[in-house]
Amino acid sequence: MTIHRAVVARVQPLTATMTRVTLHGEGLVGFESTGVGDEYVRLFFPHGPDRSDLSLPVTTEKGWETPEGRPVAPMRTYTVRAVRPESREIDVDFVLHDHGVASTWVAGAQPGDALGVNDPTGLYSPPDDLAWQVLIADQTGLPAVARLLENTPDGVATRVVVELPGPEAVQSLPGTKVTWTYGGNGHEASRLAELVSAAIPPGTDLTGGYIWVAGETNALRTVRRYLRKELGLPATRFKVVGYWIPDADSWNERYEALPDAVRAELVALWDNPVGDEEDLTIRYEARLSDLGL
Repeated sequence: MTIHRAVVARVQPLTATMTRVTLHGEGLVGFESTGVGDEYVRLFFPHGPDRSDLSLPVTTEKGWETPEGRPVAPMRTYTVRAVRPESREIDVDFVLHDHGVASTWVAGAQPGDALGVNDPTGLYSPPDDLAWQVLIADQTGLPAVARLLENTPDGVATRVVVELPGPEAVQSLPGTKVTWTYGGNGHEASRLAELVSAAIPPGTDLTGGYIWVAGETNALRTVRRYLRKELGLPATRFKVVGYWIPDADSWNERYEALPDAVRAELVALWDNPVGDEEDLTIRYEARLSDLGL
């Protein structure tokens, strides 16, 4: 894995609630897209007021670590909206809100600012017999939905449902009719679980299908259980991706405050897996719910 130093080339407002930042530069030499529509990167932000001063970690066999004596760079995960290798450019779309490292940074972003970017990872993985798909997301999943639509082969029927905070967040999407709903997104309770069950009700013929859902992590616990336990879908037929947690700093503090034995129990679930990853994730999320997390 490589962590690249990238520089802001352009900043483009998309809607009242989302801004696109185009990154470029010699530091992106060797950045290779997976070609998967929902691929994501970790962005490393400046740690102080100098927007060009990055304390980039160095890669190790286990991931990365901050060099001794340097501050830890704030890090957040974002979807890659587009990659143009010929011009060494990548686009990243940022949801705008009134708090947080990334939103604060993008509010003042301008050409010449610097970010660290690691190599991308993609999650969308439809089966070979794909004939139709359902893509459902809140606003944070909108960039991935747009790119997935651009990459969808001709002949694959696609239904898209997106939950936005309001009409001001609507974007033009390629190739298919979109059902826009309003709510959730940190302003109201998420309706993602309701939207999924309405789009794929019990009794749906799932032959040739694939379901991809992304958005608020806690709301997606119900979605995962529904797809796996109620509909009985194998892991190859769906992907549920948690993008954000409401009040994430508080959540992390509460997790770290758990007794050592409880945190060890949660880690042990992953160290000694029983069943496939989706079943394991359901057990892990159920335990978190029991703990009030």
